[in-house]
Amino acid sequence: MPLELAYRPIELPHAAATAAELRPRDFAARIRRRDMRSIRKALRAPSLLRQRLGGVAMFGVLGLLLGPTGWGEPGGVQAAMARAQMAGLQPFERGGDSFPGSAFYWLDTSESGLIAPTEAQAKWDGAKWDQSHSDAAILSARPVSAAGSSEDRWRALQCLTSAIYYEAASEPDAGQRAVAQVVLNRVAHPAWPNTVCGVVYQGSERPGCQFSFACDGSLARKPMQAFWDRARRVAADALAGYVYAPVGLATHYHTTAVHPYWAPSLSFIGTIGAHRFYRWAGAAGRPAAFTARYFGGEPLAAPHPRTWTPSPVDIADPLALEKAFEEGRIVAPAAAATVAPVAAAVPQAAAQQSLVRPQVLPGVKAGATSAPVSGSGSVLPGYENASKWIAQPGA
Repeated sequence: MPLELAYRPIELPHAAATAAELRPRDFAARIRRRDMRSIRKALRAPSLLRQRLGGVAMFGVLGLLLGPTGWGEPGGVQAAMARAQMAGLQPFERGGDSFPGSAFYWLDTSESGLIAPTEAQAKWDGAKWDQSHSDAAILSARPVSAAGSSEDRWRALQCLTSAIYYEAASEPDAGQRAVAQVVLNRVAHPAWPNTVCGVVYQGSERPGCQFSFACDGSLARKPMQAFWDRARRVAADALAGYVYAPVGLATHYHTTAVHPYWAPSLSFIGTIGAHRFYRWAGAAGRPAAFTARYFGGEPLAAPHPRTWTPSPVDIADPLALEKAFEEGRIVAPAAAATVAPVAAAVPQAAAQQSLVRPQVLPGVKAGATSAPVSGSGSVLPGYENASKWIAQPGA
């Protein structure tokens, strides 16, 4: 049978009296009295609003007091900036003239280290150096400008761009200009080939070479267009005769990640970007040694084939090359007057070997090569003969 439950309502005691006491008028009066007590208590206690109002009033009083000193008048800001400038503050250190990174916009672009061709030539011609080490260290190089035919100019630009790209593509302009200047300093020195491509690809036919990218497989990587264009602009400036003064007469460098054995024997010039730059400490590194003139006659803008027969003075070791030069076993190449007739009379491959390589005086021991030293590396003891062929290919 169904379950039936009966609920009985519950009546609260004094319900009627409670309802009678809570009249609307009395309830509203209680709320008003309670709110007024809270407001009076809040006004007696220190509040954030009162503190802010007090701070504004204090600043107003200070403004009135400091008005005659310049901050309260219309020209007060300009006067303060003038005083800051008098105190030695840079423009990016003054309030209102700076933002994150604004310091770069105030840099003096005239201090880029580049010297115009005419100015560089005038400094070179008018230098009163006395063959001392200190004078050679601070003297900027003689400008080397592109010469020869349009093909020579294109090859020189291509080779120098490759050297800058593969040696310092990710470096700032200073690092790239320093690498380009080392290449041109070698062009102006009789100890190296008298062409840009000859210097860049010297020793590329063997496992060790002057610039490591020419023989370690780096050329197999396709250049990134943006970085290549940037390196090409730097190369164009260098071949236009602009001289990068901070590296002076540097002819060698290596990365900061290595320490080749020959570094202590050379004169350290400085660190630019990721490379440390050096010049020869003896007579070979002094200004009087840079006597070679550039007249073009560029070889192919590519590494040498493996069958290339290097010149007897194609010495990779910096110390051995310096010794050979100072002993008089290396002289400057022929002048421009003899370049054109010889180039026209002999095949191109033979002309490259006869014109690009430095000439050797009689009595030089043939095949006097030493340990290969890359432009950015070193040779471990026991591997000095790694660059020599066991047997000449095709022999």
